Amino acid sequence: MAGPNPLDGAQEIQQLVVSYAKQETLEPLKHLGKYLGFGLSGAIFVFLGTFFAGLGVLRFFQTVSWFSPDDAAASTVTRTDLWASTVPYLITIVVLAVVLAILLMAMNRAKQKVR
Repeated sequence: MAGPNPLDGAQEIQQLVVSYAKQETLEPLKHLGKYLGFGLSGAIFVFLGTFFAGLGVLRFFQTVSWFSPDDAAASTVTRTDLWASTVPYLITIVVLAVVLAILLMAMNRAKQKVR
């Protein structure tokens, strides 16, 4: 009777190590890629939604008659007209800053729930 072959034992250990490495590294990375895809697509949609909402807010305040100069005096632009034309941009910046603050608070609240 011959004793156990050391080469067979080494190959078995190598197979065991390779299968363990695949199980503990490749499979979690596949799941991580799935979550990364969802997170990235969600971030893109949130960005686009915020961008178009900000653009809508800007266009709304630009159409308000208080912020637009009179047509009769369109040839002469005064400082008041310039200031009135920048107010919709300032309002849009404030609205987007509030939205950003709300998003950051929601992210912090979700992060604290995970802990």
